[in-house]
Amino acid sequence: MNLTLKLEELAMLLLGMFLFQFLEYDWWIFAALFFVPDVGMLGYLFGNRIGAASYNFFHHKGLAVLLYILGLNLSSPELQLAGLVLFSHASFDRLLGYGLKYEQGFKFTHLGKIGKASKATE
Repeated sequence: MNLTLKLEELAMLLLGMFLFQFLEYDWWIFAALFFVPDVGMLGYLFGNRIGAASYNFFHHKGLAVLLYILGLNLSSPELQLAGLVLFSHASFDRLLGYGLKYEQGFKFTHLGKIGKASKATE
């Protein structure tokens, strides 16, 4: 992934962290919940199709923004927190090169192939 895209993802991760400071939660809550969206990987226990769908659901920035805005409108800090954690985690994953998944398998993402197989083809 090129530097410009990585910088964009870093900026979004920092935005999520910046917005978190306006919620009345301790930082350890953010840290404790940060990797919860990876529960979406459990879908791969049921095959690539379900795995990709569940992973993408828990890593979709559109859902994250929707939850955060819904939380703002409903004055629900819990929904705001969920939205910010999802958004920040998805940005972090994409910063590392992990994109949304295709049904071919976990290593096939919208950012390109990941893992040892991708290194061999470069």
